[in-house]
Amino acid sequence: MTAVLELKHATKIYEQGRVKVVAVDDVSFALRRGEMVLVMGPSGSGKTTLLSMMGCILRPTYGEIVVDGESVSRLSENKLPDLRKSHFGFVFQSFNLFPSLTAAENVEVALRLSRWNRKALKARARALLERVGLEARADFYPRDLSGGEKQRVAFARALAGDPRIILADEPTANLDSATGRDILGMLKSVADQDGKAVCVVSHDPKAEALAHRVAILEDGKLKS
Repeated sequence: MTAVLELKHATKIYEQGRVKVVAVDDVSFALRRGEMVLVMGPSGSGKTTLLSMMGCILRPTYGEIVVDGESVSRLSENKLPDLRKSHFGFVFQSFNLFPSLTAAENVEVALRLSRWNRKALKARARALLERVGLEARADFYPRDLSGGEKQRVAFARALAGDPRIILADEPTANLDSATGRDILGMLKSVADQDGKAVCVVSHDPKAEALAHRVAILEDGKLKS
């Protein structure tokens, strides 16, 4: 199956004064439609940096990022937001919800960026919240939601623009075991049922049983 996202010899080096830190070291990696790939590794191994390069948030120091067959590593900065908006959905450990917006409005924010009309985006946001089991909490604010409910809202928001690629950074870290299992199951379902390419960075051993593929990152190097 054709890869929708590829890293080719991607390396990321941070300079701290005279010291150079190689966070990701010559990684080649492909993510395909309909698969959920789990990236595991100890803290400080470069997992978040790797995911950020995959999502075109960070540029590699060396190497190449290819999205849908197009090399994007050297795209101008003003083109990257549109690329992320059209191709990627992100799920973060800290939820990143707007506290002054309801659950539905948090999902609607992502749809406004895609220029949906008001009526359509409201219906779409409600449908996504129903998909993640939160239709009854659509008008609640983040302060009134549990951690698991907040992550479900964040997941619905990630799906809002119908991206081809979902990237999740420690999505179960702030959740209890049962809720974490539910979130992982949802990530697996959008790979299996919707054909999306899903990459999850996690320490959670429950994710291993669900992933189609597991890769280990140690000292910036990827070991399949």
